[in-house]
Amino acid sequence: MSEKRLIRKLSIQIVILTTALFLVGAGVGSFALFITYNWDIFNDHLVNRVLLLIAVVFLCMLLTCILLLLMIRKIVTRPIKDVHMAVRGYMTDPDSSTAIRQLSNVKVGNEIGLLSSDVKSLILTLDKQITDAKEVSVEVMQALAQAIDAKDKYTDGHSQRVAKCSKRLAEMNGKSEKECEEIYYTALLHDVGKIGIPLTILDKPGKLTNEEYAIIKDHTTKGAQILSSIKECPYLSVGARSHHERYDGYGYPDHLKGEDIPESARIIAVADAYDAMTSVRSFRDAIPPDKVREEIVKGTGSQFDPIYARLMLHIIDIDNDTEMKEREVAGGSEKDGILSIGEYRSTVSPGVLITPYLTVIRITVDPDSSSKAPAPALILFDSLDGVYHDDEKEISERMYFEYGEISFDGQTKVKGALKMQTEIHDSGASDISSETEYKIEAIRIKDHARIRIFSKEKTTDVIVALPDSSRFMYIGLTGEHCKMSDIRTDKAGGKSPSDSIPRITEAVSFIDGPAGDIPNVQIDGFRTDASSGVIVKDGIEISFHTMSLPTARLVWHCPSICLYCADDGKVRGENYRELAFMRFDGESWESDPDCKLDLQATKSSAFTGWDNWKDYNRHGYDAYVSLKVEENTITISTENAGIAIRSTVILPPLDRTIYAAITGDQVAITNIRIH
Repeated sequence: MSEKRLIRKLSIQIVILTTALFLVGAGVGSFALFITYNWDIFNDHLVNRVLLLIAVVFLCMLLTCILLLLMIRKIVTRPIKDVHMAVRGYMTDPDSSTAIRQLSNVKVGNEIGLLSSDVKSLILTLDKQITDAKEVSVEVMQALAQAIDAKDKYTDGHSQRVAKCSKRLAEMNGKSEKECEEIYYTALLHDVGKIGIPLTILDKPGKLTNEEYAIIKDHTTKGAQILSSIKECPYLSVGARSHHERYDGYGYPDHLKGEDIPESARIIAVADAYDAMTSVRSFRDAIPPDKVREEIVKGTGSQFDPIYARLMLHIIDIDNDTEMKEREVAGGSEKDGILSIGEYRSTVSPGVLITPYLTVIRITVDPDSSSKAPAPALILFDSLDGVYHDDEKEISERMYFEYGEISFDGQTKVKGALKMQTEIHDSGASDISSETEYKIEAIRIKDHARIRIFSKEKTTDVIVALPDSSRFMYIGLTGEHCKMSDIRTDKAGGKSPSDSIPRITEAVSFIDGPAGDIPNVQIDGFRTDASSGVIVKDGIEISFHTMSLPTARLVWHCPSICLYCADDGKVRGENYRELAFMRFDGESWESDPDCKLDLQATKSSAFTGWDNWKDYNRHGYDAYVSLKVEENTITISTENAGIAIRSTVILPPLDRTIYAAITGDQVAITNIRIH
């Protein structure tokens, strides 16, 4: 029986019963009055009172009847409704938790309770079957992705890496768990069309012909055709077809533009390009992270969706920072703990980054299989990948720069360094007991570095004057005719004081130009310094002259502005809280999770490419930053070399003074004026 028919039947029965009781009660009452009193002398006043009493009793009974009907509806039909809603909800949303919770609320012991229990068991059984089927589907997709990658020996693991990166980008943009999962599997199978591409083309070491490139491009449509047959997952074919579309409309196969490109494909496009650049290919080695980052910057808004390009840049920065820290700890040790060096510089360890935090390297040096005496040495250098290079092409691509060499016997060779000063002492380290053991201590303070090489008998102390404070400095272990083992690298606790290294040359300054309202500032590395803070008020403008340092080589070597709070008004000062950060190349982000930021960066006809833009910064120009304040919103505006930037920051409630400061990376800021 349906819910409506049940309620209708109960209502009719209650109304009939109530009416009958009322009529019987009224008749009995009237008869009692008639036989007790003489009806003829029963006055009208008493009759009116009796009729009023009867009406009140009838009204009370009617209200009681309505209340009883409502209670019956709730008691009788609520369990049925819970079962009905649980089943309907499970049919529209496969997440069974809500349905199980609704069924658990049915606590009656009749047939409806048994029905609820049966439905719950059925949902749990279906859940298990769906999970088992899903696990099988996942295994099939994983196997298919491995088959795709195995076909091209240069892209082994590519699909897995792109899938993980795509899911990470989706999570960073606030996608739901279900959306992230769909994007993961879409990215996992984005290259499925390559199954139909001949190996002679996939493995070709040189440049592809136009005909071969057309065949490669066809993998997008082939992949979409293959995946479109999976009716249960229609989203899979979208990523396969559109992951080579470009945000500016110059991609393939459909020349889609902007947000006409499916979002999953826009995500995969960034992750796919990143993995392609950082992987070894048949025609080239992996591209260094800094170069990859610059390519992502250049492609923002043209090749890539600006939102996901910015998120990719954050991932690169986070991963590079982690890798750098790992490198600082791992240092130059090989996997087997042994570094064998035959001919001069035939082997050089991976670089150990030298910072203001004392680095300690311990090694054991023995002769190699030849009869020649071992001659261990250190190479001081910089490169994008932190690795020594001697090939001309790699030197150019990795921007390799060598400062010089220090032999363990105290001999030095100066190359890019301005000067090296050596002192040899006749006392060694007390914690060295063997003549084959060495300890190296190294620190770097701005444009000076100090390297001490300890043996059992003596100490070699070398001070190195670097040509600038902008480049990194790595130490590579090398030499000739020696075998290095037991290599261990550690970092000391705190940061070394600024006067730890005596200066042996004058400091190189690029801020000797005119001074403005606040002091000039030279920023040798990413945010290594900043201008004095300026209190943010509506309508102020900060003007200054900016020039990239001679070592600047990348797009983000340019000025930046940060908004922050600090009790003393200084960047990184007391109770520092950074709110937002904006670079003059059009990259911006909120530093505080409670802030919201909207960035608009547009390029006019005056923008003639990033290479020209970098030249413009190297030659120097007069820049400005305008700030507009409206309640809890600050709008930052600037324009340079054809790039107009407008960054709107929505702040949380703050009862603190907000400051702005000019900072950046490898840039000199002079003549700062507040208008």
